Amino acid sequence: MIIVRSIVCPATQRLSALRIHSPRRLQYSTAAVPSTTISSGWAPSVALSQLTSELDQISPRFDLKASQIEIIQTPLDFYKTLKSNILNAKSRIYLSTLYIGKEEHELISTIRKALKSQPGLQISFLTDALRGTRESPEPSCASLLAPLITEFGPKRVEIRLYHTPNLTGLRKRHIPKRINEGWGLQHMKLYGIDDEIIISGANLSSDYFENRQDRYHVFSSKDMTNYFERIHNAISSLSYLVQPNLQNSAGYDLVWPATNPCPAPLDNPREYIIHASSVLKSLIQAPKNQSAMSNGTLNDTIVYPLAQFSPLLSPDNSTEYAAIKSVLTLLSKPAFIGSRWVFTAGYFNPVPEITRLLLATKLTRGTVITASPWANGFYGSNGVSGLLPPAYTLLSRRFLERVQKSGKSDAIELKEWRRGTVGEPEGWTYHAKGLWIALPEEENPSITLVGSSNYTKRSYSLDLEINALVITKNEHLKARLGNEVTCLQKHAEKVDIDTFTKPERRVGVVVRLAMWIVGAVGGAL
Repeated sequence: MIIVRSIVCPATQRLSALRIHSPRRLQYSTAAVPSTTISSGWAPSVALSQLTSELDQISPRFDLKASQIEIIQTPLDFYKTLKSNILNAKSRIYLSTLYIGKEEHELISTIRKALKSQPGLQISFLTDALRGTRESPEPSCASLLAPLITEFGPKRVEIRLYHTPNLTGLRKRHIPKRINEGWGLQHMKLYGIDDEIIISGANLSSDYFENRQDRYHVFSSKDMTNYFERIHNAISSLSYLVQPNLQNSAGYDLVWPATNPCPAPLDNPREYIIHASSVLKSLIQAPKNQSAMSNGTLNDTIVYPLAQFSPLLSPDNSTEYAAIKSVLTLLSKPAFIGSRWVFTAGYFNPVPEITRLLLATKLTRGTVITASPWANGFYGSNGVSGLLPPAYTLLSRRFLERVQKSGKSDAIELKEWRRGTVGEPEGWTYHAKGLWIALPEEENPSITLVGSSNYTKRSYSLDLEINALVITKNEHLKARLGNEVTCLQKHAEKVDIDTFTKPERRVGVVVRLAMWIVGAVGGAL
């Protein structure tokens, strides 16, 4: 595979978790903002305590030192780190992702080399069944991985493909491939190797290793890595198993093994969801008396794993949406006047409640970063998917109209990220998602959310998502978070309502009609 040279943000070059960083102000905007008076005696630590008390009732927590967290800045460094960790693995690798690119032979060669060098090493893959088999019987993600089982055996290599229970019957038979992914996917990105876990929004394919900007946080914690492995294993137990079969033109069979503890989602979706709920509920919710158990820790950073497993839970006890609402609701309180936030999603279409809460925050500056149409992964695509960039343009315009209506145009801005043009030399796409919050009197953010979610209707009703909410008192980690968001904004430019009146940004009736149809038949952007 040819690796395109990655240019590192000048603010920081793959910041090491152990490096001392000089504090740097979080870049929300260069525009002048009216100063806001902050009540005397206010302390960020008080606010963090209030926030963690609420989150302790929602999700499990892990108390870490800031030095256990590394922030990777570029796709190339993400790929280098992933390969290095795989080659040095001693006991376990688990990779949860939407898909592995069907031509990622270098990555597979790296995994093969690791398995050969460590006879005790085991690896488990979890991808999505719709995305992972889309091209079958032509080469696909599933056919790329299946030979590893033949070479190393099913005790060392496991390949699982999750299939949504929302796409069954007539929908399954008649909705075309690629479009059918709008009814739900395995969207988690967890890359666990021995006692270290990378949480990201990036999938495992060449564009994510070269020129598709995302976020990548590395957590060096055995307890956290064990926890996310339990998440990985739980969803794997609710997924189909790949078995190599050279007699099949696709090169594999997709089977529902007898060891799976419930019926397949395509056979009995109702019973499947009932069982999934019983497996997942206790795993993702906060244990009793968690706040009391955590008192007295000497660590300076807390991580809350947040899961959104809406299609598998009845009732829906997912934790991501609840936690985000808790955080943003807190920012709307008078005590938080002067907070700042940056919110980003490559596909910007947050559910209405998140938009409402963002607009309600008592902020001095809020910045939304999203992909420009020319940095959207679907730019130039054939067929229906080619309508997606203008669809997101329309959604961005509607957001700015809401900002204007709320009277916060001076405080909240929208930036579009663009680095060249998709499909042209040096053209990049933008896929980052997350949230950074700097509390009053803080120069850099003490709170960030990183993971797979795009915060959309899909994320909160159809897809499987996993995230980490990081809260820190450590000034060096705050500075590194500030550098992360500064780097992302290097290629982002502010847009306003007038931008969307230009001829090249106008959205036609076909796009508007397609958006309505997708929603009407139960799908989502």
